[in-house]
Amino acid sequence: MQRQRVLIMGAAGRDFHDFNMLFRGHPEYEVVAFTAAQIPNITGRTYPPALAGPGYPNGIPIRPEADLADLIRQEKVDLVLLAYSDLPHLEVMHKASIVLAAGASFELAGPQATMLRSLKPVLSVCAVRTGAGKSPTTRFISRSLRARGLRLAIVRHPMPYGDLARQVVQRFAQLEDLDRAGCTIEEREEYEPHIRDGAVVFAGVDYEAILRQAEQEADVILWDGGNNDFPFYHSDLQIVVADPFRAGHELAYYPGETNFRMADVIVISKTNTAKPEEIAQIESNAARVNPSARVIRAALEIGADNPERLRGHTAIVVEDGPTVTHGGMGLGAGLLLARSAGAVVLDPRPFAVGSLARVYGQYAHLQEVLPAMGYDPEQVRELEETIRRSGAEFVIDGSPVDLGHVIHTSQPIVNVRYAYQDIDGRLGAILTAFADRLAPPTGARGPAGTLSMA
Repeated sequence: MQRQRVLIMGAAGRDFHDFNMLFRGHPEYEVVAFTAAQIPNITGRTYPPALAGPGYPNGIPIRPEADLADLIRQEKVDLVLLAYSDLPHLEVMHKASIVLAAGASFELAGPQATMLRSLKPVLSVCAVRTGAGKSPTTRFISRSLRARGLRLAIVRHPMPYGDLARQVVQRFAQLEDLDRAGCTIEEREEYEPHIRDGAVVFAGVDYEAILRQAEQEADVILWDGGNNDFPFYHSDLQIVVADPFRAGHELAYYPGETNFRMADVIVISKTNTAKPEEIAQIESNAARVNPSARVIRAALEIGADNPERLRGHTAIVVEDGPTVTHGGMGLGAGLLLARSAGAVVLDPRPFAVGSLARVYGQYAHLQEVLPAMGYDPEQVRELEETIRRSGAEFVIDGSPVDLGHVIHTSQPIVNVRYAYQDIDGRLGAILTAFADRLAPPTGARGPAGTLSMA
């Protein structure tokens, strides 16, 4: 039988997981290439033979998505699988149209085909958009469960931007582990806050191998989703974070709408700073498309040490890179803190160099913030140079990472904190009910999917 030729569209994350789940070890398919988007400097690499398995002695090349139509024709591709997230619905169909016009079929892989089952209970935290407030929500959940004496393993959605063969299974328990692994700023933004909280984080490329290792040392698996992707693991409780600053996006982005419709609990974040009509819009949409979900309101408390020192002084504001780039946000915790403290916020665009200057060309909505781009050492140097050229008196760091650990600057760095606030204790009550339904921590558990949400 002739092998079906496949191309996977990705962004160094779900694409590799979907390959492992659907195509690795299946001789009826031949994956001819991955394409890459959203993340800079990940094209030109190869998914290595050791991970690709039999039939791929040279691995699988990773090509720019801009070459998509030409690749389909040159490689005689039969099927194209879209395997990355945070895309407007209209853009998904534009990509599908490019594929169809080139002669191939277009496919989306669903949860049942790509989710693994754990021998331990799984609680997942996902979002409808990048930057919705998922990370502080996840940290709140982590602290709550560990406070009940449960051993927790946090499994983070993939961010394999380095040597894939060395990143098959990664375990981070100390900040020094991040240094040894050569983690990028983007990876640190997600791993570092958990580690500072005393939690252990797993990540990598092969999410079945990651799961089996995490199960050895945990009573509960906490899935920490990336972008607005749905989980890689079947969940006993799925919590999805919605953003009132982008009300309506919960029904307009792929696969965030999937999460919104699948959720057991919908957390509307940032309600302390959002408009009432924005909150009400999300609540109305939830009642319409997912009436069985519990919808709760939450706040994000933003703070910093001695913010009064900023008043009247110039500052350059650094924000979480994915949130303000493909996440579409023009501001984050850093800019909100800067405004409330009375800082004079500088426009970073005139000072941007190298790839950062190109980022501003690509994302025209960015005007007052500097994205913390640091996918490789050169981008870190460009971030340092942009800050230096600005001449700002302060750097306000609104990213989740301790920026002073990875860049060198003469200006003092003001680290912004943002924490989940459990309005009326409703999420805490849900977590208590979840934990109470678990057997006493023994390290053993039957198949997932047996917990009641009653």
